[in-house]
Amino acid sequence: MSRTQLYARVSTSNQFTENQLQEVRAEGFDVQAGRVVEETISGIIASSECPGFQKLIDRMESGDMLIVAKPDRLGRNAMDVGQTVARLAEGGIRVHCLALGGVDLTSAAGKMTMQVLGAVAEFERDLLIERTQQGLTRAKAEGKKLGQPEATDTAASLQRLKARDMTQAQVAAELGIGIATVKRHWNKV
Repeated sequence: MSRTQLYARVSTSNQFTENQLQEVRAEGFDVQAGRVVEETISGIIASSECPGFQKLIDRMESGDMLIVAKPDRLGRNAMDVGQTVARLAEGGIRVHCLALGGVDLTSAAGKMTMQVLGAVAEFERDLLIERTQQGLTRAKAEGKKLGQPEATDTAASLQRLKARDMTQAQVAAELGIGIATVKRHWNKV
């Protein structure tokens, strides 16, 4: 017997999954409360490492359908989403994505959609890399120094306060910097 499951994820604790749940209801799906997994975990975490998602996958069976509001709920990038969908398809689980017109990502049309999205994501990544390299080249040609600036003022101030027998915590408080920064510069002469 086919069951419908819902996975709703947000990245931070000040976000809520309610919009995703409302989208699913608006599309006419009535997913039982026990078949809804809501999770708050960063989108940079692979779906295979999300505890809530894994709990959901463990209880799904062949023939079940997984609903997500958007494909990015399934992974951190197009490649991760594609791998997740492929893994689900191997288990006989259909993936219904509302943001893509309700297409089943495990169907032929869904696979094509995922390939197009993957190609677009790769294209965007390549353009970003290209623009970054062009910007770095231009900055170097203009004589700009790249990288983090030397903290010479901080280091000098820190050493003056250290010479006055202040503790690392006192120096951090006095300069308004973190204790890690103090520790990094503490033994520099």
